[in-house]
Amino acid sequence: MSKDAVDTAQAAAHPQATGTIPADAGDAGYSKGLKARHVNMIAIGGAIGTGLFLGAGGRLRDAGPALAIAYLVCGVFAFFVVRALGELVLYRPSSGSFVSYAREFLGEKGAYVAGWMYFLNWSTTGIADITAIALYTHYWSMFTSIPQWVLALIALAVVLAVNLISVKIFGEMEFWFAIIKVATLVGFMLIGIFLLATQHDVGGQTPGVSVITDNGGVFPHGVMPVVLVMQGVIFAYAALELVGVAAGETAEPEKVVPRAVNSIMWRVALFYVGSVVLLALLLPGSLYSGDESPFVTVLSRIGVPAAGDVMNLVVLTAAMSSLNSGLYSTGRILRSMAMAGSAPKFTSVMSRSQVPYGGILLTCGVCVLGVGLNYLVPSKAFEIVLNVASLGIISTWVIIMVCHLVFVRRARAGLVARPHFRLPGSPVTETATIVFLLACLGMMWNDPEVGRKTLLLIPVLAVMLVAGWFGVRRRVARTADQELGSLTQ
Repeated sequence: MSKDAVDTAQAAAHPQATGTIPADAGDAGYSKGLKARHVNMIAIGGAIGTGLFLGAGGRLRDAGPALAIAYLVCGVFAFFVVRALGELVLYRPSSGSFVSYAREFLGEKGAYVAGWMYFLNWSTTGIADITAIALYTHYWSMFTSIPQWVLALIALAVVLAVNLISVKIFGEMEFWFAIIKVATLVGFMLIGIFLLATQHDVGGQTPGVSVITDNGGVFPHGVMPVVLVMQGVIFAYAALELVGVAAGETAEPEKVVPRAVNSIMWRVALFYVGSVVLLALLLPGSLYSGDESPFVTVLSRIGVPAAGDVMNLVVLTAAMSSLNSGLYSTGRILRSMAMAGSAPKFTSVMSRSQVPYGGILLTCGVCVLGVGLNYLVPSKAFEIVLNVASLGIISTWVIIMVCHLVFVRRARAGLVARPHFRLPGSPVTETATIVFLLACLGMMWNDPEVGRKTLLLIPVLAVMLVAGWFGVRRRVARTADQELGSLTQ
């Protein structure tokens, strides 16, 4: 089947053309069970996750107070990505999200690459999440005798069971998870401001600017460590694109999505940059650790041990939330791909409660491999999967921006109509974001321990993607032929 024929089928399937047929066959069968408050809090939850609660500790130790600058810079580009995705969502809401847009603007090969790299992102992020859950749990002495891999397996089983119930339950859980995360961060920031204002002793340190100036300044180890943590900081924002997936299961995306997207920037400034600045003013970076939440480190040193326990419970909840979101999003993405023939057929299967459980189980299967990683190398598991997940995140965001570039070009040619909610500064914004993301990828070469080995996986992934495409291309073409036939009857 020719590419022109595929394009014709896709154009015919656009809801503006027929008013009845969904633009993506994978969008059919879902309930519209997510409400505005669910989507808004999913956006907040996407901006507050394991990357801040656990990852910030090790990065503060490595980069010092300048970590706040890294979070701000990466946050600006993350906002550009989610703003571009928001515009595409208002053009055509889809549970297939950017995979569906890649199919429309880049063809089936683009959708195939986008979908499987996103699957790589979230399946490895799921491994990072269950690793984080195990690390958090080991904070309590009663669990230290339990192997890390056992705790990881228990966490995975619990979240899988929850995710298979219904989208409404998922939305409700994410709503309350996000409420807990926001309330906790606000509470910590209020405590931090109080400690600063009263000059209260924090583990033998008097908080204030002197904590920074007396310990090497803003860049205690130079600029290069700040540059090196960029790909890890990108990981912290990885779930922001969930807004695009969730929009396919809400009744009024045109009202909900712009509000959720526009609020992301101030959340980044307040929660990420504000928290890191406070942490840097309270304790020297050398006292933080990658094995413990930086918030737990601070609260445990102010003489209230229970505060550390409470915070640890909250960050444990945050990691569970991230794992829950990963299973949710990959289930929808894989179903969109399966309906086009580029993913295993069983991932298109829906349950009676309108949950695509096939894709969720496939992601869960990869996470089980993460349980094995926690068994073999428990001390390195989090850092290894974080770097591999970065490959999936960066490729996903680059594809979103490329799709938006093609979308804007077609809009200027009069082929599609841009919504009023737009990414400003196109095409400069997209180009700058793509360059920045690729630069973050290149920075990983400067980390010989993990980052360089991760980059060497790119040729392996490329070979696997090419081999996979040759394995599914006939099925993809056959599916497109059947779709075109049904549309022209």
